[in-house]
Formats: sequence, structure tokens, C-alpha cells
Amino acid sequence: MRILAMDTSSQSAGCALLEGSRLLGEFFTNVKLTHSQTILPMVQNLLDQTHTALSEVDLFAVTTGPGSFTGLRIGLSAVKGMAHALGKPCVGVSTLEALAFQFWGQEMLVAPVLDARCAQVYTALFRWEGETLDRLEPDQAIPIAQLEQRLKNEKKAVFLVGDGAEMCYNMLNERLPLLRLAPPTLRYTHAGALALAAQRAARLGYTVSAEQLAPAYLRLPQAERELLAKQQSV
Repeated sequence: MRILAMDTSSQSAGCALLEGSRLLGEFFTNVKLTHSQTILPMVQNLLDQTHTALSEVDLFAVTTGPGSFTGLRIGLSAVKGMAHALGKPCVGVSTLEALAFQFWGQEMLVAPVLDARCAQVYTALFRWEGETLDRLEPDQAIPIAQLEQRLKNEKKAVFLVGDGAEMCYNMLNERLPLLRLAPPTLRYTHAGALALAAQRAARLGYTVSAEQLAPAYLRLPQAERELLAKQQSV
């Protein structure tokens, strides 16, 4: 099975092509261009470099959130369009789970954190034991202070990963001595790990049609939050 995976959920963007246990190719960028400018050229280059026709892709995978509202829409729209045109199945993967999958095969606790602004983060907690990944918490948007309370009772090292990892580590490491910061090469979402997560989901039967793919925002877009705040203040 060939899986084409795409991530545009946060400040980085990337795509990867996985066949069985072999990663055929992967592209990653972390620049200030919008994902609408980068992701489709990356996909085309990936297919060209791996000598793969789009019709040879068996499964499309995409991060469904949490993350940037605009970024999520770009990635989902691209995948939905390609999968619908080819009549191929899809897998939507939590951005936080895709980040945790970058530590495949380790014995460790992983806390992905994405900057949700307003002193909040999108986060969850995962535990790797060999090749088994256990989700210990659901994806949530919480204040950083609440994240500290969640992690302070852990007896093992907790690795922070994601675009909010460095921020949280700098704020909390003096009070949480078991906190660890993932290295820069693993700190952002990589589509190869997303493809592995999608492969496991597909084997468990968790595929959907292009029409069924949907984002998981966790909270309302900023414009809607501001409108509700105005309405409540009247």
C-alpha cells in the first residue's frame, strides 16, 4: 500500500510517500511562505522524485488538527480534492498523535504541544512502550498553567514536541525537572511519522471517504470567539 501523507496544520509543512515499511520520500519546510504556496509543489516534486503517478497512491493521509485554522483547511482541501478525483480512501490523523509517532519504538512519555495563542496550548499525553502507542489523554486546548499541573506528578521524563515545545520548556523546566525538550530535528510534524500513524489506522479499519474528512479545531476560530465575546458583553 502506498500512502501519500500531507501536513499543513502548524507553522511547518510537509509531505511523504510511504510503501509498507519503506519511506520512499519526504519533503519538509519551515519557512514563512503560506502553505498554499508550498504544499502542492512539494507533493508534485515528491511524486516526480519517487517516479510515482498520483493514481498509484492507495491511501491519502492528512493531519486534521488541532492547529492553524487556515493551515488545516489548506491540507484538508488538497487531500479531499485528490482523493475524491481518484476515488481513494483517506485517513485523518490528530496533529498531536502524528507528533507522538515521531518517537516510534521508544520507551517514553510524549507531550505534544502546539501554540494556541492567548497563553494556551493544544496538547495531549502519549506513552510509547516498544511499538505500542497508548493515548493517555484526549486532545484539548488548555492554559499553560494547567499543563504544568498535569505534568508535575509524572515520575518519568516527559518529552515536549511541537511548535509550542520550546516555549513551554522555557516556562516550566525549572519547576518540572523531568521535563525534556525534543531536538530541533524532531520538534515539528514530519509527514513520514504521519504516514506511519495513518498506516496503523488503516490496518485497524479507520479509513473514510474524501467527503467524510473533517477538521478537529477544538475551539472556535478567533473571529467567532470575538463575535461571541461582543454579544455576551451587550
